[in-house]
Amino acid sequence: MPLQNSSAFLAELLHNLKVQPVEAHFTHCLPEWRELDYIPGYNKLYYIRDGEGWIRIGGKEYYPKPGQLVFMPANVEQSYSVVNDNTYRKYWCHFTASIGELDLFQWFDVPHCVDIRNESRMLSLFEELASLHANEALLSRIREKAVLLEIIALFLEEAGTGTRVLPGRAGDMQRLDRIERFIEARLAEPVTLEQLARHVHLHPNYLVRYFNKHFAVSPLKYLNRKRMQKARELLRSTSLTVKEVADRVGYPDTNHFAKAFRRESSCSPTEYRRQNG
Repeated sequence: MPLQNSSAFLAELLHNLKVQPVEAHFTHCLPEWRELDYIPGYNKLYYIRDGEGWIRIGGKEYYPKPGQLVFMPANVEQSYSVVNDNTYRKYWCHFTASIGELDLFQWFDVPHCVDIRNESRMLSLFEELASLHANEALLSRIREKAVLLEIIALFLEEAGTGTRVLPGRAGDMQRLDRIERFIEARLAEPVTLEQLARHVHLHPNYLVRYFNKHFAVSPLKYLNRKRMQKARELLRSTSLTVKEVADRVGYPDTNHFAKAFRRESSCSPTEYRRQNG
């Protein structure tokens, strides 16, 4: 499934994305640069600037060229080696990217070798990432995460239509789409955990674990998040009163709605409308 056709649930998944840089450097590979048939517990990106080499990922071989970005996913067997004296000069980083209990790339099938069109931007990001990783200042730890997110976003953008939801996630996507439609149709109604679980043929306890695994929140917290999203949309795009908005997102008590809205949006419904109307 191409990303542009994907469920709104993927936006919720990415809302919970957490990245952690492990290593980031620029290296001129030595003639001894070689490792065979190992399985790293982290993702890897190589941005090739010069030279030649060989890489195998999950049984498929590549000979990346300068200007290409190589992605090597966590928990997949891989190998690499020099092929002659013209060894790689490359920026590289090791990182984790998790959504709940899963790695980001357990959801997405992405090309392993991508031609980078916006070379100046990618080069600038990798230079900054390597510099920040070498800097021991506390704020560098925050900034390197931000730069890593930019690199991942640019990588997925450059990969374009080559990036798809993994076929093995089709069952999850269908289940999540059913949950999404059920919730969207009942934002104005009281919804219990038992009703939601029954709709997707799961035990309530399993449904709670399922949501925590994928979204790091409970089903009812997710339901409330969707209600607040709808409330913000109505406040921005309609002239409904705050009470009418509250009724449409399942809050018959306007005061209760206002308190819940402030927790999610850090302002009252009236203030939000004034700022975004």
